[in-house]
Amino acid sequence: MNTYIHIPFCKQKCNYCSFVSYPLLEKKTEYLCALKKEIEHYYKGEYLETIYFGGGTPSLLTVDEIKSLLSRFNFDKNSEITLEINPETVDLEYMKSLYKTGVNRVSIGCQTFDDDILKLIGRKHSAKDVENCVDYAKKAGFKNISLDFIYGLPNQTVESFEKDLRHAKTLGVNHISLYGLKIDKGCYFYDNRPKTIADEDLQADMYLKAVKILDNHYEISNFGTPSRHNLNYWNNKNYYGFGCAAHGYLKNVRYSNFADLDKYINNPLRHENEIELTQKEQLEEEIFLGLRKLDGIDVLQINKKFGIDFEKKYVQILKKYENYFKKTKNGYALTVEGILISNNILSEFI
Repeated sequence: MNTYIHIPFCKQKCNYCSFVSYPLLEKKTEYLCALKKEIEHYYKGEYLETIYFGGGTPSLLTVDEIKSLLSRFNFDKNSEITLEINPETVDLEYMKSLYKTGVNRVSIGCQTFDDDILKLIGRKHSAKDVENCVDYAKKAGFKNISLDFIYGLPNQTVESFEKDLRHAKTLGVNHISLYGLKIDKGCYFYDNRPKTIADEDLQADMYLKAVKILDNHYEISNFGTPSRHNLNYWNNKNYYGFGCAAHGYLKNVRYSNFADLDKYINNPLRHENEIELTQKEQLEEEIFLGLRKLDGIDVLQINKKFGIDFEKKYVQILKKYENYFKKTKNGYALTVEGILISNNILSEFI
C-alpha cells in the first residue's frame, strides 16, 4: 500500500501555479489537526511501501510536525518516503533532522537555474539556493535526490534548457522530473500571459533534447532512478490520499477530498467525490496509465485480468498509430514520437 499526503501551504503562489495551495500559514495548526483526524479514521494500519508529501510546500512544516504525521503510519527503512522541498525553505540542520525522521527521498523544486526566469515566474529561490539544497541533502545522508524542472518557461530557449539539464547532471542527483509549462485558469499567468512563452513546437524540441541528454527515461516525465511512488500510479495500484484536494484509489473507488481549505478543515472525514469504476473504466485506466511508462503495457496480463483480446479489441487504434507504437517483449509501448502526441493517443482508449 502507498500514501500521498497533501500539504497545501506556500509562502506565496508562483505565477504559473494553478495547483491547490494557499499562502495561509496561520491555518497550519488547525489543518494538521484535521489531517491527523482523517488519517486515524481511514488508515487501516497496512505496511506502506511509499509515503509522499506533496504540495504546496511540504518543507514549510517543521521536522517535529513531519515526525508526528509519520508516527501514524506503519513503515520501515525499506519504505520510500519522499518530501517535496522548496530550496529557500531549508538549511543543513533542517535536512539533518529531516533525515532522522525516516524521510529518505527529497524532491527539490528547481524549475530552472536561470535567476532572471526564476524571478519572472515568481519563485523565491536562486540557482545557488538549489545547489546548496542538494549539498545539504547529501551531507544529511540522503542518497535519493530528485530535481523538478519546467520547460517552456518565458524567455527560455532550447539552449538554455539544455544548459539547465547539463548543470543538473553535474550535481550528482539521481532523478529528474520534467513538466511542460501549462497555463491553466487560476494562475497569475492566465490573465497576464507573457509574450515569450514557448509554443507547442518549441516545447517539443525541448523535450526531445532532454531525452537525448538524460539517462534512464522510465516514464514520460521522469528520468533516473525510478520513484517507487510514481510507478505505483502508473501501475494502477491502490493508494491512500490524505489532505486537502488529495485523491486516492481504493478497491476500484477513486475519491477526492475538498479542495477548499476551510471545507476540508471542517470536514476531514468526508470525501467530496467518490466514483466506483466500472470494469470498462478499470481497463481504460490500466491502458492509458501503463502507456505512460517507457516499457509500456503487458498485453498478456491485461488479457488475463480483463478477459479480452487486446490486439483484437484495439486493432483500429494500433493501426491508426502504428508508427507511434513499438512492440515490446510483453506488449506495446509508445515511441518518443508517440510520447509527443500521447494525449491524442491515450484519449483514444477512453
